[in-house]
Amino acid sequence: MMRWVSLAAVAALIGAVAATPARANEEIALPHQNWSFAGPFGTFDRAAAQRGFQVYKEVCSACHSMKLAYYRDLTGIGLSEAQIAAVAASVTVPDTDDDGAAIDRPALPSDHFRSPFANEKAARAANNGAAPPDLSLIIKARDGGADYLYALLTGFSAAPSTMKMGDGMNYNKYYPGNQIGMVAPLSEGRVTYADGTPASVNQMAKDVTTFLAYISEPETEMRKALGVKVVLFFLLMTCVTYAVKRKIWADVDH
Repeated sequence: MMRWVSLAAVAALIGAVAATPARANEEIALPHQNWSFAGPFGTFDRAAAQRGFQVYKEVCSACHSMKLAYYRDLTGIGLSEAQIAAVAASVTVPDTDDDGAAIDRPALPSDHFRSPFANEKAARAANNGAAPPDLSLIIKARDGGADYLYALLTGFSAAPSTMKMGDGMNYNKYYPGNQIGMVAPLSEGRVTYADGTPASVNQMAKDVTTFLAYISEPETEMRKALGVKVVLFFLLMTCVTYAVKRKIWADVDH
């Protein structure tokens, strides 16, 4: 008798769990985007990457560093040497003079991108204890890559009425746990694009994601082009080898 009571209790518990409404922090599938740089033949959209750099420069760089990227890397998104020199010279970076004294000087194309904070402690102090992640490799460092970053930037909204938010936290339906310390960085018209493209949240998110995908691996296009050449070479050698084999063994009796 007790056995049947226990089975009934388990069945009731399973039914109750199945009937429970989905929680606010359940994982939601990332919306897939068609990226120009995806696939073995993909290339970066230069116009989008340049707009994305503008978004990084005017919005993201206030909190996020790109410690592994150099100003000279901007040649890969279509900026000229003069443009890159001007971008670099618009900021100062720490250095030392001939006597070893600490100075600030205009950045050079050979310098790393300037970080917004002197160190991690300063970054945490300015952001309620949470240090903003470096964006140099953010596309490679997150599951979902470019799709994840795009989803995160477009996933901010008001929290569900049933969800209790922590102090200073913001709701994002794509962030694990749905609570993130970063305030929504993008809003309609946040930047004025130099090429006149309307700066919607979706457009800015896609552009800055394209730029950061390039920064994470500036040699992507070169690597893909080399890969295609290697594959074609091996295909050619396979055909030549097969033809030679047929020629050599053509007169051999079986």
